[in-house]
Amino acid sequence: MSKKIFWIVGVIAVCVIGIILLTNTSSKSAEINYDGQPFIGVESAPVEIVEFGDYKCPHCGDFNNAIYPIIKEELVDKGYAKFYFMNYAFIAPDSTISAQFAETVYQELGNEMFWKFHHLLFENQTNEAGQENLMSEEFLKSVLAKVSTPEETEQVGKAFSEGKGKEALELDLNIGNNLGVNSTPTVYIGGEEFTGQTIADLIEMVDEKANGQ
Repeated sequence: MSKKIFWIVGVIAVCVIGIILLTNTSSKSAEINYDGQPFIGVESAPVEIVEFGDYKCPHCGDFNNAIYPIIKEELVDKGYAKFYFMNYAFIAPDSTISAQFAETVYQELGNEMFWKFHHLLFENQTNEAGQENLMSEEFLKSVLAKVSTPEETEQVGKAFSEGKGKEALELDLNIGNNLGVNSTPTVYIGGEEFTGQTIADLIEMVDEKANGQ
């Protein structure tokens, strides 16, 4: 694997109720249940990379827009790893709304549409100072409508209003809480928390996990 060095600002600068903190330097590891979770990559990829994120967190936006493309090019597209996103929604009320809506998109329209919506939502992230509820249901529908048909958008809206996606969101939160996640983005590789600072560190950790180290 190539080891181009890029500083991972989004990993070392994290959101904790709107306050920037440094990630915990202690490493945590655990068994993570990936069943039914959206992912990018091939099923046979030997290593799982998981981002715990909040759609309101600006550093998660930075991670998605600047770091994720490198992970996809260097690790996912080459079959070394598959990439998961699990919701850890805690910053504001619309963190929960957007996370549940994204889970509903996944359940109603499938994995491919989920990732289209996921990336577009981060690209259109609204997080103005002093405003908590910018990611309203109408806003989320307008983002989804950019990549789905009117019928699909209506389908997701109806399912969301009926509470679909809530159970999946609660599952993600439980996984995060059991791991001790308290900031976003938090990244786990092969069941172990990533505490490095560069993309080279991340690639090295994936390589170690792939080789059973």
